[in-house]
Amino acid sequence: MRHTLPLAPQFYVTAPQPCPYLRGRMERKLFTGLHGDQAATLNDALSKQGFRRSQNVLYRPACADCAACMSARIRAADFRPSRSQRRTRNRNADLRRAPARAWATDEQYDLFRRYLDSRHADGGMADMDIFEFAAMIEETPVSSRVVEYRARRDGEDRLMAVCLTDLLDDGLSLVYSFFEPEAARNSIGTYMILDHVEMAHAAGLPYVYLGYWVPGSPKMAYKARFSALEIHHRGAWRELRDPAAYSGATHPLSVEPIAEQVSRLSLPETRPTNPHGT
Repeated sequence: MRHTLPLAPQFYVTAPQPCPYLRGRMERKLFTGLHGDQAATLNDALSKQGFRRSQNVLYRPACADCAACMSARIRAADFRPSRSQRRTRNRNADLRRAPARAWATDEQYDLFRRYLDSRHADGGMADMDIFEFAAMIEETPVSSRVVEYRARRDGEDRLMAVCLTDLLDDGLSLVYSFFEPEAARNSIGTYMILDHVEMAHAAGLPYVYLGYWVPGSPKMAYKARFSALEIHHRGAWRELRDPAAYSGATHPLSVEPIAEQVSRLSLPETRPTNPHGT
């Protein structure tokens, strides 16, 4: 006989550490591992519930008294670029998209280092060496791509931007992206999002997942400028109509206890194969 059993991953909580988005706060994360042939199924299911992937781990903020971080996604079919975003697309018209398997290169790492040194010299990744970079790109138990963006500069073919992208059953998830610092004035980060919306729409995928939107965090404000944006708030996806309606203020009752958070998760089911076929 065949039996349907729940896939029951183990969940853990990180120790508190300084929040990278809101000054003076502490963050902690609820996380679980991604392993085996059910990794993609679990990644699909938990991405729909506000989780993000980092290598072989899925995580979601679970801070003690703050619920400011909210997962964000764009409805690809309903997205309409703003005038500013159309200008961004035109300014980057010379970029060529080149998707490839999730494999790190020296050229990517050189660009990654220039990006960090210019924009995030004091961030958590500032000391990442080439081996850690390769692990970030290559250690993926799900279907992932490295999307490179190249252009002719000074007679040479140059790598201008990179996005590590997961293929979910309902969309594309931008895991991490970086770009040539000298191209920042062309809003190349925004361009990569616009291009992923185009790719998702062309593939018939409903969503593009952008990571977390954090009201009150200047570095995350750009996400609210995309139309057809939804945020995962209080257990459901809701359209972000007025960003000012959401606050990053803390409250001791803003977060459910960890055990309740885990109990509310909807986990996929797995159907183990009976070797006797009965």
